[in-house]
Amino acid sequence: MGRRDRLWRDDDPATHGPSAREPVICALCERPIPPCARQSRHHLTPKLKGGTHGETVQLHQICHSAIHARHSEAELAHRLSDVESLRAEPEIARFLAWVCTKPDDFHTATRMTRNRRESRRRFR
Repeated sequence: MGRRDRLWRDDDPATHGPSAREPVICALCERPIPPCARQSRHHLTPKLKGGTHGETVQLHQICHSAIHARHSEAELAHRLSDVESLRAEPEIARFLAWVCTKPDDFHTATRMTRNRRESRRRFR
């Protein structure tokens, strides 16, 4: 067996399988993010509010969408700029209680909350 064959073998534990890399954990819901699941990076301070080079966390896409569907960039920058404050926020806490009952790779469309939609209409 040549070097190339050895590098690309699916049963090689150094490159594939459960020990190939540590599982990524969603910083918000604390569930594993499977490699096949939708995922994204969340800037704890929004980029529009000066967080371009700030700290980011890996989230399930549904968790990331839930944050932005419920809160404006200004709210995220001023009072929800860390994971603990996001988890403590009542609307996010309700979402987390719900999503924790779903499979790790679960995804569905996320709608903007009524309050958030109404506040956006006022600024147009």
